[in-house]
This record gives sequence, structure tokens and C-alpha cells, in this order.
Amino acid sequence: MDELSIPTLGMILLTASLVAMTCRRLRLPYSVGLVAAGIALSFLPGVAKLPLSPDLVFTVFLPPLIFQAALEIEWRHFRVNLPVTVLLAFPGVVIAAAAVAAGMRLLLDWSWIGAGLFGVLIAATDPVSVLAAFREIRVQPRLGLLVESESLLNDGAAAVGFAIMLVVASGASATPLAIASSFAWMVAGGVAVGSTVAAVLLLVAGRTEDHLVEITLTTIAAYGSFLIAEKFGTSGVLATLTAGLMVGNVGWKGAISANARSHVLAFWEYAAFLANSVVFILIGGHEAHQPLAFFAASSAVAVVLVLLGRMLAIYPLCALLNGSPLKVDLKHQHILVWGGLRGSLALGLALALPENIAERSAIIVTAFAVVAFSIFVQGLTMPWLIGRMRLTGGKRDSEA
Repeated sequence: MDELSIPTLGMILLTASLVAMTCRRLRLPYSVGLVAAGIALSFLPGVAKLPLSPDLVFTVFLPPLIFQAALEIEWRHFRVNLPVTVLLAFPGVVIAAAAVAAGMRLLLDWSWIGAGLFGVLIAATDPVSVLAAFREIRVQPRLGLLVESESLLNDGAAAVGFAIMLVVASGASATPLAIASSFAWMVAGGVAVGSTVAAVLLLVAGRTEDHLVEITLTTIAAYGSFLIAEKFGTSGVLATLTAGLMVGNVGWKGAISANARSHVLAFWEYAAFLANSVVFILIGGHEAHQPLAFFAASSAVAVVLVLLGRMLAIYPLCALLNGSPLKVDLKHQHILVWGGLRGSLALGLALALPENIAERSAIIVTAFAVVAFSIFVQGLTMPWLIGRMRLTGGKRDSEA
């Protein structure tokens, strides 16, 4: 089954609603409950295999999740911490990916191409997982902003890195100049596309006060910026992130009417809930059918390497900021390391690997294993860790 049928979608939504109520009552992370529900559903007789494809992850689920998260980030707070998030997202992804790739090559004898692709796709802290976890935990304002904004930029950086690695794997020119040019085009192009699409649609939105029309225009901004950017070979993730930031900051100043603002926010909150619910249940359904036992050794090695790579990316880079106004508290660094959850982005990238990659099957299964560890172990212990470090309380920056 390659597509999500209406009966399957109805079953998923009903399950998600029941899981949401149960998790709230038991004070459990919502994402963990959804993945567990997906695993359970996959073993019920008469239930068709739940579909999970790269197109479903990237084209359907990722744009609304990124757009909704960006919509609630205030530019003035985002701008102040932008040097930190850029440092952690871009050099951080390179460091984490290099550490994982080197380990998989040296310890498991994977090819450099296979190890490099796995390192890049698993280096991203997936916003689907991170935002779902932190949406339920009220943490200190700067910590919440750092984790959310870094996960969004990190996601874009990994997607760009993965695209460049695929070019290298195809045998195309991989000179430093070519790689730098490709990277610059993907990043700058994504920001440019997102800004342009959002600006045009905000101009149109300013001519109406019909909240239904304005919601429709923001939907076009979210999906349109992503699809146009991908069409031109730039970063769809960064395009949607930019569009969301513009609508959530410039749009509130007049283009989006005061009457429509609450409707727009409510719509995107529901869209994010819907996307999170479906994608986590689909992940659970696919986790249940992965031959994890066959790849147990490589999966264990990968989990350790991913955590090590995250530590090498966070602690040394944050140390560079010591003594400056941008200094990141050590407790916040611990949360950034352990809160670097993996999810649908890693799986979407793994499933999108070309068939000619020698380690393709191993990469997919190992990615599922790392995601399972991330969601069940890191996800379940995050609330405890945040509480233990007394990092809860206070309003979010976007609420201040």
C-alpha cells in the first residue's frame, strides 16, 4: 500500500485522539504514545500495512510542521540567538555527521559514501520529534527557543548536506568550490524563495479581512514555498521556515487582520497536531516490521555514535561562546544534547536513498533503530531530565 486511504486515515486519527487523551492523563510524552500505538496497530488482524514514503513525509507532513513552529517564533528573540543557532545547526551538523560517518566506516566497514549518507541524514534533530516533545514541556524561555530554532535550522542544514552527498554519490564533480556553491545556492535560494512567496501572499492577504481567505493564503505560503524551492533545487525546509517567520512577524503587523490572527493560529495548531499524529503512528507501524535483531550490533554502534557526534557538536561549539553575551548555560547544553531527537526526517531521507547505494538496506534499518531509541529512551526521559535540572517554568518567548 503506497498511499494513505480514507479508512486508514480515519483509524489513525481516532487512535491519535485516544492516545492524546491517555497520554495527557498519564503525563506521558505524546510522541511516545503515538509510536507505541502505531506498533500495536500494525499487529492487529485485518489492518493494512501503514504507508510511509519520502513523498508523504516531505511533501505532506514536513511543511505544516515547520511553518507552524516558525509562525510562533518572534523574530526579535530569534534574531538575538541566531548566531548560536546557526553555529549549532550548520557547523554542528558537519561535526556530528563526520563523527558518525567516521565511526560507521571504521567500526562497521561501511563504504565512505554509505557512511557519509547515514551520518548526514541521522545528524539532523528532527523538528517533528523535537517540537512534539517540547510543546508539552514548559521550559525556560531561552532553552525552549534554542532547542526549537536549532532543530529547525539543523533540519535544513541536514537536508542540504544530504542533497550534496547524493550528488557526490552519483559521481558528479565534488570539488570544494562546487560543494560550497551548491550549499550557498540551497541556503540562499531557500531563504529567497520563502521571502518572495510570503511577501506576495501577504500583499494579497492585506486586501481582505476574510479569515478563511487568509488561512488559505497562509496554507499556500507553507506548501508553495516548499514546493517551489524544491523545484529550483534549493532548500524547501529553509523556504518554509522563512515564510513562517515572515507571516508570524510581518503578517501580524497589518497584512493578516486582527480578527483572523486567532483563526490562523488555531488552524495551524490543528494542522501540526494532525501531521504529528499521523507521522508518529506511521513510524510506529514501520518500526514493528524492521529486522532490527538482524542489525542489532550495527544499530547499537550507531546509537552510541549519534550521541557522541551530538556531544562533539554541542559542547565544543558552545564553549566558543563562553565569555560572550551569547553564552549557553551548561544545563541547557545537556538538554540540547539529550533533546536532539530523531524522527521522520531521518527516515524520510533514508527511504529516499537510491537503490545503487550498497548499504541502503542497512542504513534504513539502522536509521529506524536510532529513531526508536531517540523516541522511547530520550523522549521518555526528557521530562524527568528537565525537571531534575529545574529548567521548567516561565513563559515562552513567543508568549512574553
